[in-house]
Amino acid sequence: MINSLEFTTRIKKVMEFHDLSASLFADKIGVQRSSISHILSGRNKPSLDFVLKITSEFKDVDIHWLLNGIGSFPKNEKTVTQTSTPTLFANNSNDGKRIQRIVVFYADGTFEEYQK
Repeated sequence: MINSLEFTTRIKKVMEFHDLSASLFADKIGVQRSSISHILSGRNKPSLDFVLKITSEFKDVDIHWLLNGIGSFPKNEKTVTQTSTPTLFANNSNDGKRIQRIVVFYADGTFEEYQK
């Protein structure tokens, strides 16, 4: 279960980091301004859609940190960008088959796709 007070504190931290007012933050993630107001005041709890909009718009926000405070904000650069191609693409088999794409699905509903 999400601790609403801690969740709102983390949202405020994201807003401060990006120098956004509640209104600008709402506009940026595509929700009504009243939604932000109600969540920040503790009146409403965030929906999954609301959380996903934040993590989709702000790539430096880790979903685990936002929901549970686990991890850090902003994400360190290593987790934000993939800098190397996985070695699985170096398929040395003699059958002529080559790996074209790998998709990794995570338990939190996110995924990463690797293409050669």
